[in-house]
Amino acid sequence: MKTFVIHTLDDLAFVAKEVLLQLEDKKVVAFNAEMGAGKTTLINAMLRAMGIQDPDGSPTYSIVNVYDSPYYGAVYHFDVYRLESIEEALEIGVEEMLYSGGYCLIEWADKIAPLLPDDTVEISISVNENGERLVQLND
Repeated sequence: MKTFVIHTLDDLAFVAKEVLLQLEDKKVVAFNAEMGAGKTTLINAMLRAMGIQDPDGSPTYSIVNVYDSPYYGAVYHFDVYRLESIEEALEIGVEEMLYSGGYCLIEWADKIAPLLPDDTVEISISVNENGERLVQLND
């Protein structure tokens, strides 16, 4: 397990790059944290580190935003918070995207846990008493 501390927003770009380096050849990343802990903020920083100029924010209503990174290829940013069931995830093609070979960054990933590949990297974000974000990477 690797832990990064985000003291201020100035640390975000560094942590995003470090997380990408830690992924090595793994492409599916499950983000789990409380509402407001910083999942979308970290993912947007990772997207920028991947060369995506203007990430669209969280795909809360569209479920997935698709990007083409000049360095990483296809990147899918999922927010599956609003999904009601695994069947609904299957209907919109989540499984095909997860196994497409593209990078998949998934907010609220526990909602689709049965669909995730075995080598999924889990990232948890928590907020300490000083308001700092602790980013824990479990691969």
